[in-house]
Amino acid sequence: MRKWIRIPLAEGQTTRQAHCDLPEGVYERELGREGFFGPATDMLHRHPPTSWSDWEGPLRPRAFDLTKLGAATESPWGAAPVLGNAYLKLRFWRCDGRMADLARNGDGDELIFIHEGAGELFCDYGHMTFRDGDYIVLPRGTAWRIEPAASVAALLLEATGDSYQLPEKGIVGHHAIFDPNVLDTPKIDAAFRAQQSEEPWRIVIKKRDRLSAVTYPFNPLDALGWHGDLVPVKLNWRDIRPIVSARYHIPPSAHVNFVAERFMVGTFAPRPIETDPGALKVPYFHNDDDIEEIIFLHRGQFFSRDNFGPGMMSLHPSGFPHGPQPKAFAIGAKRARSETDEVAVYIDARDPVDVAPEAEAVEDSTYVDAWKIRD
Repeated sequence: MRKWIRIPLAEGQTTRQAHCDLPEGVYERELGREGFFGPATDMLHRHPPTSWSDWEGPLRPRAFDLTKLGAATESPWGAAPVLGNAYLKLRFWRCDGRMADLARNGDGDELIFIHEGAGELFCDYGHMTFRDGDYIVLPRGTAWRIEPAASVAALLLEATGDSYQLPEKGIVGHHAIFDPNVLDTPKIDAAFRAQQSEEPWRIVIKKRDRLSAVTYPFNPLDALGWHGDLVPVKLNWRDIRPIVSARYHIPPSAHVNFVAERFMVGTFAPRPIETDPGALKVPYFHNDDDIEEIIFLHRGQFFSRDNFGPGMMSLHPSGFPHGPQPKAFAIGAKRARSETDEVAVYIDARDPVDVAPEAEAVEDSTYVDAWKIRD
């Protein structure tokens, strides 16, 4: 790939390099398009762009405590809905025991992120052991079930009418972020063969958000073997190696793991914080006006926020600036931390998402106040 040299316009006070060497008492905001991939302008302000004193109306930063959602259910189709649009359905599922039926999603690929627990997954293709921190991609139409060894809490992300693919990694190369060799696939092993039986099994199929059940007089997970390149894959965050820079804050677009047509899914994994004296130590204030930003904290303390613990999910809709909360900004300015310890799933959606009533019931209504001007 090549790119023509294009010199940006400049007006008034500017910095030579975006996100670096800001004058004392000056705050930078990036106005960008296409989720950090499109044209952008970096603007300097006298005051933090998020230091509002009041907020009215339905558009606002929102946060939800998913640890308070619903009881466990053996079927993923009983999982509590959280956020969604025509291209993405996000649910939160608790499962304490062996699934009685197989599940099959006819509406799109399913991406499962295991927040808590461990166990065994059986599907058309074979058997995989899973643990906390695993992403499991199940192609549309795959029949599957789990047997938890410990109570499971998981995010379910459906790519409605779509498939998950890997991002283009560009000049950093094929093995950057994670080597495809770390992706695990199901095996037709002794555990898979042992679960095959002549006893009746049902597959509960979701299609157009309606359920149908097909009963077989045997276990339909009876594959003898397969070959091909359409297959479920598993990725654990511990195998992700974030792109880092000592001199420049890397935007979230560098941490993408899976891409659908209208949204992408990435992971914020532990990494060193920038060490260059002039580099920002926290995310810069920004308007991402084409993207709905969703973050789910799996573990650790999110380094740009306060009072945002594991199991919390935030939604920052497009339409207003956001960035580090005041306490986190102050910690970054003091260079008080040398590395992050957070593990977070983030979803950048190109289309507005709706909040389910179940999520509204566990919303932290004070979240917007975390950026307020205080006396």
